[in-house]
Amino acid sequence: MKQGAIFDMDGLLFDTERMYRDSWKQSAQQFGLVHNPDFPRAVCGSSGAHMREIILQYYPQVDAKAFADDCILRVERELETHVPEKTGVRDILQYFKQHGVRVAVASSSKRATVLHNLKQADILSYFDAVVSGDQVTHGKPAPDIFLLAAQQIGCEPENCYVFEDGTNGIRAGAAAGCTTIMIPDLTPPNAQLEQLCAGIYPSLSDAMNAIAGNEI
Repeated sequence: MKQGAIFDMDGLLFDTERMYRDSWKQSAQQFGLVHNPDFPRAVCGSSGAHMREIILQYYPQVDAKAFADDCILRVERELETHVPEKTGVRDILQYFKQHGVRVAVASSSKRATVLHNLKQADILSYFDAVVSGDQVTHGKPAPDIFLLAAQQIGCEPENCYVFEDGTNGIRAGAAAGCTTIMIPDLTPPNAQLEQLCAGIYPSLSDAMNAIAGNEI
């Protein structure tokens, strides 16, 4: 078993990617744009300058920062009262804690948002480190956020699992040299992602069982 485990947040720990998908659509309407249904998947897991680049690829005339801020603020308001948890979150966190595996979150979201969601769901105590998109210069698919998370939990990247649901995160985990595991959410796995992953499982519970059975 690896010594470290690093988790994405949106779409992996919490069922929030659907909230972002709906919010991006509302933002498009708000800014007088024709919503592109492929956009939410493309922007999933990105942050900062890379997110703005993706926005401009799909909506060249929009103020990318204002557009992103509008979407994110809407979701943050929804998360004030309820953070929907994905299947198997507590099971795998408890499993790693029992086996002495050090655990981190590495999310593209702002640190305040990450901490709020973990506290709201009452799982913050499971994590030895919290790394957010505003702590790194290059967001996913660059490996920076996972390299920093591994450093903060005192593990070499190759001795860490990375759990991700989206394309940008999978690419980042693989680039960091981590054992990257995909739990698909809105993004279905394709041949490229399959090559980058050590395994693809329906839920974190299934991934936990594979680890316990030495399949990964």
